[in-house]
Amino acid sequence: MGCASSIHISDRVVYHSGKESEDSHSPQQTNTTQHQGNPASGLPLKPPSCKESGQKKIPSESGHRTSEQQSGETTSGKTTLTEVQFGPMKLFKDPLQVLLVFAKEDSQSNGFCWACEKANYRCSMVRTPEYALECFSEKHHDLVIIDNRHSRHFDAEALCRSIRAVNSSENTVIVAVVKRPDREEASVMPLINAGFNRRYVENVNLMACYNELLQLEHGEVRAQFKLRASNAIFTALEQSQDAIEITSEDQIIQYVNPAYESIMGYQQGELVGKEIIEVPKSEKNKPDLLETINSCIRKGKEWQGIYYAKKKNGDNIQQNVKITPVIGQGGKIRHYVSINRPLNDINKSDRVQAESQTDIQSCKHKDRRKGSLDVKSITSRGSDGSSQRRHSSMARIHSMTIEAPITKVINIINQAQESSPMPVAEALDRVLEILRTTELYSPQLGTKDEDPHTSNLVGGLMTDGLRRLSGNEYLLATKQPHHVPSHLATPLSLNDIPPRIAQTMENEDSWDFDIFSLEAATIKRPLTFLGLKIFSRFGVCEFLNCPEATLRSWLQVIEANYHSSNSYHNSTHAADVLHATAYFLSKERVKQSLDTIDEVAALIAATVHDIDHPGRTNSFLCNAGSELAILYNDTAVLESHHAALAFQLTIRDDKTNIFKHIERNEYRSLRQAIIDMVLATEMTKHFEHVNKFVNSINKPLAAVEENGKKKYQEADNAPAGCSRDTDAGSCEGSSDEETVKGVLTSPENRILIKRMLIKCADISNPCRPLELCIEWAGRISEEYFSQTDEEKSQGLPVVMPVFDRSTCSIPKSQISFIDYFITDMFDAWDAFADLPNLMQHLDNNFKYWKGLDDQKLHTLRPPPE
Repeated sequence: MGCASSIHISDRVVYHSGKESEDSHSPQQTNTTQHQGNPASGLPLKPPSCKESGQKKIPSESGHRTSEQQSGETTSGKTTLTEVQFGPMKLFKDPLQVLLVFAKEDSQSNGFCWACEKANYRCSMVRTPEYALECFSEKHHDLVIIDNRHSRHFDAEALCRSIRAVNSSENTVIVAVVKRPDREEASVMPLINAGFNRRYVENVNLMACYNELLQLEHGEVRAQFKLRASNAIFTALEQSQDAIEITSEDQIIQYVNPAYESIMGYQQGELVGKEIIEVPKSEKNKPDLLETINSCIRKGKEWQGIYYAKKKNGDNIQQNVKITPVIGQGGKIRHYVSINRPLNDINKSDRVQAESQTDIQSCKHKDRRKGSLDVKSITSRGSDGSSQRRHSSMARIHSMTIEAPITKVINIINQAQESSPMPVAEALDRVLEILRTTELYSPQLGTKDEDPHTSNLVGGLMTDGLRRLSGNEYLLATKQPHHVPSHLATPLSLNDIPPRIAQTMENEDSWDFDIFSLEAATIKRPLTFLGLKIFSRFGVCEFLNCPEATLRSWLQVIEANYHSSNSYHNSTHAADVLHATAYFLSKERVKQSLDTIDEVAALIAATVHDIDHPGRTNSFLCNAGSELAILYNDTAVLESHHAALAFQLTIRDDKTNIFKHIERNEYRSLRQAIIDMVLATEMTKHFEHVNKFVNSINKPLAAVEENGKKKYQEADNAPAGCSRDTDAGSCEGSSDEETVKGVLTSPENRILIKRMLIKCADISNPCRPLELCIEWAGRISEEYFSQTDEEKSQGLPVVMPVFDRSTCSIPKSQISFIDYFITDMFDAWDAFADLPNLMQHLDNNFKYWKGLDDQKLHTLRPPPE
């Protein structure tokens, strides 16, 4: 019995042509011919080369193939390649090449022959170790299967060792066919030590052979193919002009490239295997810089900035350093990759990344990817022409009679360039280019590897859409504001709230308050009832000098103009944001910062911030050419509408005008604050608000705190009259408390605090208890699904393609939203307001979504067990 009709068998090499038919289910008979003139079967006097052309052609039964036509080829002779993705690399693999080493033909060898033919693999068969080595050296097979059942024919382990001695065998998978054990199972260690990857217990069943080959191809062979491709990556590392260092998660050095050796003066063997702390450090870095770097990268964030390294000869070298954590198995950090470029070499590069060490450097998430914190420079300019342009630009700026703050900054930089060495002047040139851009705080997303969920979220939430000039315009229905239904018009007293509703609101001052229970108890009217209680707790009626009946009527009108048909942007969301706002206002640091008028403005802004929301994004309205988009010039369309409608509804009727009895200047201040906070919920300015808050509030407060610690530590050495019990700052005539008060209460910073407060309240869903978080995730997803459905039906651009209800992964969308928008913002807000419970919920919720995503689930919850 032979393997197939197109197999040529000699005592030297057997060639298997490949698959004759997709419908072949069993080995076919073929004749075998014995090479004449050999002293013994399988032992020729002179081994021929392993080439098909040297073999006699034997036609198949169908007459279409010969032993020269390999599997994986079409009848036209073209090879079918398999596409393999290896990280960002796209690889193309030839059909699998298999070498079968069997001393004699039997059912097992025939089974593998048939399996190779069915799988369309290229297959060669040899009978002796000598020809096996010769054939492997010529063809470099992906998979070698050696018969280890009959030791009297040849030593399979010795053959495996011989193949492993060939340089090209590093990525070859070698399998031993072993006898089925009669009694006790034998150890596989002798096979592993010989170089085998795995064993196959003899099984002549044809499908068993076929399945084994498929598992090998998609398992070990595919993995080895990818490892082989990594040689190209290492070649790139070896040839790179940047110094590259790779360490383990425990910061043990695993690799340095030749450029690193050249720059730092070390040999690879002196560093690999050492802990990074064993390498001498430069004393020119700030004392806390290493702690800052480690704190950043251990959170899975990228760090980039200026760092002094110490060379082997003791010299210090200033470098631009970028350290990227590499996430591996289990979602944990497995490596750190550090790319270092000497600062003096920056002007030799076309593109560099410039970061200031005084800005505490930049921390960025893995994925990814957060380009908003990645400052890209333009091409370095060092020619005489560029120098003249710089002086000409400076002269024009100096001639201006009216200077904006940014103009003053540019003037200072231009003056500094006058006396600076060329590398510094060129670096300042790049700083000027960055400062002249209009979107200093807007993220710059990559275009290749960006996670589509993140790209879609950013595109949908942070842009105003793509204008379409088709004339097929989407018009929001022209409608009058909603009036309160007659059965709701009877004003309620806070004391008249039904007991069931009152009981539901008993813990409304707790962050874990269940807004959905209130939604059910109030029949989807939670805003009126929760508003009555929270506004009463904060004394809003007393401040506005308005009767409680007016407040009740106002709340009812506002709630009536939220769309209950929206799955997310309805009055329950408004009540949730009001609850979060009240919770934040009760935090000590916030109370130290804001006055009563700020608190009232925040509560009103939270109540009205999404009034009359159509359940569609700004991008959708702009793309559709809606009346609102036209009215507001495609800029902050919904937020402008929310603020305008809220005041229209309030002042049109004395019964709802809660501002009627406050004096004009106070009304103007309150109105301005409310409008500013509502507009702050628009996502295109997200990073601007967060970064301004960090730089104007977080950092100054952190500096004061650090300064206080140092003073306390130095109190033992203070002048006479000072002791550890004495405020160290007072000995120097300055008060840290006054500095803190100045940071917290300056008019500019109070605006930033209010913006940050309502922003965090507006998108706090990922920081809620898990069950609430899941419910909100389902609601926002449904609203986005509905928008995508309408965009498709209306022929509009699909703003967020990943939110297709048939393909969307809700866990992925939540992970992207948390990574890109939530984590940094709530880190900053927590540092200010002290919210450990929220941060714990955020961590728990992220792990929940990550767990679902790791299971490849697209739903809100895992399937029931």
